Amino acid sequence: MRFNELPFVFTFTAMGSPCELQFYAPNDFIAEKIAQQIMADVYRLERKYSRYRPDSFLSKINQVAKSGGSISIDEETEGLLNYAQTCYELSDGLFDITSGILRQAWRFDTNVLPDDKQIQTLLKKVGLQYIRWGNSTLTFLQAGMEIDFGGIVKEYAADRAMTLCLNSDISHGIVNLGGDIKIIGAHPDGSAWRVGIQHPRNKIKVWKTLKLKSGALASSGDYERCMVINGVRYGHILNAKTGYPVKHLAAVSVVADLCVVAGSASTIAMLKEKDGERWLKSLDLQNYTFKNVLIRDVRLFRGVGA
Repeated sequence: MRFNELPFVFTFTAMGSPCELQFYAPNDFIAEKIAQQIMADVYRLERKYSRYRPDSFLSKINQVAKSGGSISIDEETEGLLNYAQTCYELSDGLFDITSGILRQAWRFDTNVLPDDKQIQTLLKKVGLQYIRWGNSTLTFLQAGMEIDFGGIVKEYAADRAMTLCLNSDISHGIVNLGGDIKIIGAHPDGSAWRVGIQHPRNKIKVWKTLKLKSGALASSGDYERCMVINGVRYGHILNAKTGYPVKHLAAVSVVADLCVVAGSASTIAMLKEKDGERWLKSLDLQNYTFKNVLIRDVRLFRGVGA
């Protein structure tokens, strides 16, 4: 620790979310340089994997997917696919990066339920077993598919931000990418960062406050994009097997060593619905190591309904 470290805060918007960096650095010049490096990397990942940008690499992948062809991929993309495969297996096929195509039916801005026939038609194009990758090539065995790294990339970016800080000798700080949290290290005096978890039924209310000196926090829930019809809440987390929004748990927050693990674990718990809590407990949270990453804590919000 340097004795002249000062606190700095940088805010920006990326991946459709408000983001914030807080860390201690010796001076303005070093702080600005590191913040720009982090923001540049987050923007790079957004340009590369955004499903909303027609010029992104993900959009190029999905253009190839429409015809059922092959495309060359880099090591980073192959690594994300490998991680997605692990999540697919851990979730018994519920966490499936090809299920994003179901959004064609579920338009949460319309407040109208989709036609079941459309959902069943789209489900025929969902399935990680229909894609292959390796040797720098990604192949789609069925035409009309899509992939979406939305449940992985923002958390991956948060983990990379911490690494960039540590590589620049910044060891005290916190990264917040739209609620996906990665702790760089405790405050210089050793005190923890206070991190609030939003109440899933009241945006201005904090449900839980955690004190973290290390690790990461990520949450999944039915509240970010949803619609309520006849008193029934339909959230944006879709079951890759049924094509319909998950129910039972309103929100899950997980603390883990890596943000990408916290994010995927919370999403898988949501996807498992009534089995979600039991699945999390089966991991033996105090001792379970997932890819050498410890899952430390879980917070469940069991409230249901609108």
